[in-house]
Amino acid sequence: MFIPADEITQTIRMILKEHLDIRTVTMGINLLDCASDDLGTKCCKIYDKITEKAGSLVKTACEIEAEYGIPIVNKRISVTPISLLSNTDAEGCVRIAETLEKAADAVGVNFIGGYSALVHKGYTQSERALVESIPDALHATTKVCCSVNVATTKAGINMDAVRDLGILIKKAAELSASSGGSDCARLVVFANAPEDNPFMAGAFHGVGEPECVINVGVSGPGVVKCAVDTVRGQDFTVLAETVKKTAFKITRMGQLVAKEASERLQVPFGIVDLSLAPTPAIGDSVARILESMGLEHCGGPGTTAALALLNDAVKKGGIMASSHVGGLSGAFIPVSEDEGMIDNVLSGALCIEKLEAMTCVCSVGLDMIVVPGSTDAATISAIIADETAIGMVNNKTTAVRIIPAPGKVPGDIVEFGGLLGSGPVMPVRQYDCSAFIQRGGRIPAPLFSLRN
Repeated sequence: MFIPADEITQTIRMILKEHLDIRTVTMGINLLDCASDDLGTKCCKIYDKITEKAGSLVKTACEIEAEYGIPIVNKRISVTPISLLSNTDAEGCVRIAETLEKAADAVGVNFIGGYSALVHKGYTQSERALVESIPDALHATTKVCCSVNVATTKAGINMDAVRDLGILIKKAAELSASSGGSDCARLVVFANAPEDNPFMAGAFHGVGEPECVINVGVSGPGVVKCAVDTVRGQDFTVLAETVKKTAFKITRMGQLVAKEASERLQVPFGIVDLSLAPTPAIGDSVARILESMGLEHCGGPGTTAALALLNDAVKKGGIMASSHVGGLSGAFIPVSEDEGMIDNVLSGALCIEKLEAMTCVCSVGLDMIVVPGSTDAATISAIIADETAIGMVNNKTTAVRIIPAPGKVPGDIVEFGGLLGSGPVMPVRQYDCSAFIQRGGRIPAPLFSLRN
């Protein structure tokens, strides 16, 4: 792929001064052929296949990083949703999770995703067992990431699963109370989950994917902020075009890394996910991009409109740079991972209700939200129900990654470390919704879902 010299120079500046990086190179691996009625045999097959397919992943990514000078922050694996081949009880599912952890350690990746279940229309026995096992599986591992898809635009919302997950999230938080409930940071609840997402905690290798694939996630909030700073005071058309052109350049870098990794590993290239995924570092914040557009505080009036412009321009720029843009591609708005979001929560400018409004136009949803440990399971389920309703009705991906931090109250700070940063505990409205959540069943799909 030919890249002009001036584009190379611009990319070098973005890397050195504006926090541009490849957030993840994620290898997706199909495990359906590892199914077996014998749990021991199944675990052996899973371990052998992952270590065979991904044995050179980390080494190859490090070689590309050194050769091109492009930081590759994470190397990850996603696998077929484990509920599709578990066929065991909750205890057996935990054993599979421990096998995934062992394989991830063997190949040296940062995380492995796919301890997942797709239950948007109801549970199978295997899916119920896996979902019930999630708190214990998270507590028994450090690299395994879990996701549960509870809603789609076509199927509606499985409120039985939503109810259960409120209880299970509370249990996961209690099991990891010594670290502020940090196990919950590896669990995400989805509506319309994408099957090619390279980002954790929601990555899994969908059933429509090939045997093995390379997906790359690119992140550049700092780069976009610097670009937005250059057009202060100019109209929205100029602003959108500037973001779009910047997203094009960022995606080109991702495409280069993806193709190189694909060729060297002899694995098909899947997608580039251009998601503005922030970090706790100063200058690497989605909130600060929105403020550079002219807002006094992220969370104030105009925030949702600014985020809509940003998300749309990022997607348009990305799709012009690569024929295979996928995953989530847009803007993440996590609280604990974004220095600007944290600051605005602490100042009172940003609350859960405003974040929920912003998720109507963002890339994913309520991400890394820390709430008081006293928040009950029904309230957590209701927050999930609200967010998945947004995804269902708007025909988009939405998700919830929420952490009820044991013993913590609004105003406290929970330290997670690394990319997760620290999370301010956000207040939750204390109104009883248990009678609503206990209804169970399924919220029907919207009328416009009937498109056949």
